[in-house]
Amino acid sequence: MKQILRLLTLFAIFIFLAEQLQAIPAFARKYRMSCTTCHAPAAPALKPYGDEFAGNGFRLVEEQSPRYYTETGDTKLSLVRELPIAVRLEGFVSYNLAGNEKTDFASPYLMKFMSGGEISDRLSYYFYFYFSERGEVAGVEDAFLMYNDLFGIDFDVSLGQFQVSDPLFKRELRLSLEDYVLYTSQIGTSGIGMTYDKGMMLTLGLDSGTGITMEIINGNGIGEARNRVFDKDKYKNVLGKLSQDIGDKLTVGAFVYTGKEALEHTVVSDITNKVFMWGPDISFTPTEKWTLNAQYLQRNDSEVFYNMSSTTTMADINTDGAMAELIFSPKGDLSDWYLLGLYNWVESDFNMADYHSATFHAGYLLRRNVRLAAEYTYDFTHSTNPINKFSFGFISAF
Repeated sequence: MKQILRLLTLFAIFIFLAEQLQAIPAFARKYRMSCTTCHAPAAPALKPYGDEFAGNGFRLVEEQSPRYYTETGDTKLSLVRELPIAVRLEGFVSYNLAGNEKTDFASPYLMKFMSGGEISDRLSYYFYFYFSERGEVAGVEDAFLMYNDLFGIDFDVSLGQFQVSDPLFKRELRLSLEDYVLYTSQIGTSGIGMTYDKGMMLTLGLDSGTGITMEIINGNGIGEARNRVFDKDKYKNVLGKLSQDIGDKLTVGAFVYTGKEALEHTVVSDITNKVFMWGPDISFTPTEKWTLNAQYLQRNDSEVFYNMSSTTTMADINTDGAMAELIFSPKGDLSDWYLLGLYNWVESDFNMADYHSATFHAGYLLRRNVRLAAEYTYDFTHSTNPINKFSFGFISAF
């Protein structure tokens, strides 16, 4: 009973704090427009217009941003009058998230400093820095320069640091606390994954509604550089994604990832793991009220260590994963509340990667840039000992 009273008390505090936040994030502030122009049913989820805005280098092509550049008399100098910045702040109260039957006050859960915008008529930038992510200074994650419409066509080039899964479904834009687990699964000691990496992304959009994306990446995440070098081996990995719009309600796609890595070990050396991944995806929006996103992924690793203490490798490790996300917003862009269901499934020859869960999430917008969220996840990875996870809190941007 005491735990319930504590949760209700903090929930009331969150409501009070959230109602005090009146500001709007950087892009909305710059163009003097509502968050609903780009986000629905709530930030950070993007609707097609917002996706187009990001694809154009964070600029509205039909509108010049007001007094954006400082006049210096040098036509080669693009000097913004004010650096566009925003802050994202989240806090939660959770119960049993780690399966330990404990109540946890996780506020702030994350605090993020963001900036992005135009450097010139074609060149843009974006980055964010985690002041705090789950209690640690995580540092820089997304950080890239983007050249828009190279050769005068819808061909964009980005260079920097980004999530490998961005051309599929963007983890950073999900509404739920529960993750897209098939993108975060780690297979043994392999450093190859679908989260953050350094490299180059090429994106081509055709008038037929076809999208083509290619990534060339290091293939070992975003750890610290050693001797000023980030890549831990001589290999570069490649992801290719093809998508096709079918009308304005359905998008289907498929991706292929291929790469190699030299496995690191304290004793054993000269082991190369070959990785191949592929999978289809679909996004279906039959009406403005409903959105369905789904992804299937299959992965094969030729050879990995179970952990750094193992002296023998596991060979031919197969991993299958899927996620399905259904979002209901009763009034589309103008909804004050929404509901979300998320299903995660990962099954691997590397048993530590197995995961199976179902999530129900509900959100309510106090302001366009402040929402409350409640979430329940049933983790039945181990059928004999399922875990019930609860959380509620706030997500804000200003």
